[in-house]
Amino acid sequence: MYHLLHQDTYRLSRGVAADAADPAPLSSATVAGTWKKLGKQLGRLAAEQGPRLLEQLQRSGALDKARTAAVDKARTAAVDKARTAFGGSAAPARKPSPTPGRPVSSRTAPTAHRARRVDYAPDLDGRADPGEIVWTWVAYEEDASQGKDRPVLVVGRDGSNLLGLMLSSNSDRGGTRDWLALGAGAWDAENRPSWVRLDRVLDVPEEGIRREGAILDRARFDKVAARLRSDFGWQ
Repeated sequence: MYHLLHQDTYRLSRGVAADAADPAPLSSATVAGTWKKLGKQLGRLAAEQGPRLLEQLQRSGALDKARTAAVDKARTAAVDKARTAFGGSAAPARKPSPTPGRPVSSRTAPTAHRARRVDYAPDLDGRADPGEIVWTWVAYEEDASQGKDRPVLVVGRDGSNLLGLMLSSNSDRGGTRDWLALGAGAWDAENRPSWVRLDRVLDVPEEGIRREGAILDRARFDKVAARLRSDFGWQ
């Protein structure tokens, strides 16, 4: 279908009938018929692929992030407009902040101090399990009053807290011992490659996570687990 769409569009752009063997000028009826044909093909493509793409966007959290960003942008624009109307100046850029009432991930520990058995058991049932990547607000180590909403790979549980390894899309992480390359995945709306930090474990309050996570495939999870076992005493 992709080939047909490309072929028809190319011929239209050159003024050639889509079903002609030799180039010929297009009549208005031919143009209308060809665009109608393209419309039907696009409609079938949307019906076949639309639900799957929507599910991927929902799992990755992209829709949630886009909705929040749009609301924040509209609110900021309205406030700035009101300030300007009354002779004031626009509000300064707002620093990122966690969702009010949602616990944040601010405690970390050396990975060896959290050593335990690690098993792959993902199940998107509303309860985070090892092998799933979830989003949560992570406080900065140097300043706990600030932080960032970021993806975390769940590797275990300690009571009501999840044990997670922080992910980053910063390419500077590549080639460093304490960061393992994971590649791209559905957890990142921009499909950027990610690295997972191995030397520190986050204590993540389960009430503080967003459920629109993703599942890390078994092969990549096994690479993480192998490093936890060989370098940090996990089982």
